[in-house]
Amino acid sequence: MVPYSENLPAGSIVIETAKRRLYHLRGDGTAIRYGIGVGREGFAWRGRERITRKAEWPDWRPPAEMIRREAAQGRILPSVMEGGPENPLGARALYLGSTLFRIHGTNQPWTIGQAVSSGCIRMTNEDVITLYNSVKVGTLVLVR
Repeated sequence: MVPYSENLPAGSIVIETAKRRLYHLRGDGTAIRYGIGVGREGFAWRGRERITRKAEWPDWRPPAEMIRREAAQGRILPSVMEGGPENPLGARALYLGSTLFRIHGTNQPWTIGQAVSSGCIRMTNEDVITLYNSVKVGTLVLVR
């Protein structure tokens, strides 16, 4: 818990990509702060979205662009990977608007604090479960 004052509704999420931090605003001048992994060079983004869907142990469907990009480097991705401990989306996913971006867990917790993703916001599975249980569909998410 950290001091955090911003004129946003209680429950909003603010993501500071440069600081690699996610803040879940409590509405009383404080926030719960989490460490995150963010998009690597060329994949970072900023914007204002709302959580449109929540999923436990989500399936992963890499976008066609990602499948092509990885194939060019000799890595073959599945078209679908069922949810579970080996899945890159980890234990929970919060889908952002109609984008391909999510706030999700990870099967690579050592990447938290780094810019390594294809634009998604990574959290440890423990942290994303806590956040997942605290937010609703419709929650405002600001990515800066």
